[in-house]
Amino acid sequence: MSEGFDLSTQESGVSLRNDVPAVPTVLVLDAGPTEPEPRLGSLTGRARVLHAADADQLRDQLPAADVLLVWDFLSDAVRAAWPGEGPRPRWVHTASAGVDRLMFPELVDSDAVLTNARGVFDTPIAEYVAALVLALGKDLPRTLELQARREWRHRESQRIAGTRACVVGSGPIGHAIERQLKALGIVTALVGRRARAGVHGPADLDRLLARADWVVCAAPLTEDTRGMFDARRFGVMQPSARFINIGRGALVVEPDLVAALQKRWIRGAALDVFEHEPLPRDSPLWTAPGLLVSPHMSGDTVGWRDELGRQFLELYGRWEAGRPLMNVVDKKRGYVPGN
Repeated sequence: MSEGFDLSTQESGVSLRNDVPAVPTVLVLDAGPTEPEPRLGSLTGRARVLHAADADQLRDQLPAADVLLVWDFLSDAVRAAWPGEGPRPRWVHTASAGVDRLMFPELVDSDAVLTNARGVFDTPIAEYVAALVLALGKDLPRTLELQARREWRHRESQRIAGTRACVVGSGPIGHAIERQLKALGIVTALVGRRARAGVHGPADLDRLLARADWVVCAAPLTEDTRGMFDARRFGVMQPSARFINIGRGALVVEPDLVAALQKRWIRGAALDVFEHEPLPRDSPLWTAPGLLVSPHMSGDTVGWRDELGRQFLELYGRWEAGRPLMNVVDKKRGYVPGN
């Protein structure tokens, strides 16, 4: 079992064994010529592996595929290629935690089972959030700026222990972030779609935002969460708050965040995800005061692609043996339901 995910705790009871051909066809949407392909050598003799580089190639090969592996999880090729004549894969796996690019009507309404990479990114993203909290609280970006100018300027930094955090999103990533922040001595509240033991419901969100020194967005992107952090929500936060988004870019109304930073409604922010990626060079986010920009890298640690490949192979082995799949997405909700 690979470190970073535990398939044994996420079993869905969904099995696709009926009428599986002797040698199934696995179709891979590749991530481009500069990115490595998944290591699927162990499928030799067990499956026929095909590759598609774009929507046109994908469209031509979809009718022959039993399984679709969306290795390029930032592509919209599946959305473009899926509608049309002929059969479609009965199982689609995306090498990402977020599935919003696959939530188009033709796939959602189909019989295809959708799984994701839940479990792979939890700890790396939580570590990244903890690093951002420490960097912002200890004013490390400013220290690096002053060092580059060879300027000696003594300052005071923030004590992290005893501050308050509100983590929005109660999936595995949100829980991992909660654990990391609590380890730093931060009083942390978790907010989910519904209230349950250890998790606040949406009705508590504004109250928690108003008290938080750190607001971390780790929610899935759905129609209910799109644009949830807007001018009103930034206005609820206290002036000393910092906002961190490692969820999806469209969860934030980006012009409202820029305005909130310019007006000093909040003290600072850090974004690792954006509505348009790569972030355009003329985006005002680059120069927004107190904003730290990183290129969608919070979950990408050394070896992460290999871990994604191993996870898919473990899932494939279960599917091949007629055992229930894990990480099955509720296509109506847009995420894997929690326990």
